[in-house]
Amino acid sequence: MKNKAIVATTVALGAAYLLRNEKSRNKLMDQMKNMGTKFNKGNSFSE
Repeated sequence: MKNKAIVATTVALGAAYLLRNEKSRNKLMDQMKNMGTKFNKGNSFSE
């Protein structure tokens, strides 16, 4: 249980660090959109 809390805290701090700057925020959002697009291409439910 303690390890999950540590991981969650680390992820939250990392996200806060990345999202504080507009350039890094836009880059991160573009990467997430691209990952979603790649995932949906192989998914028959997306059509």
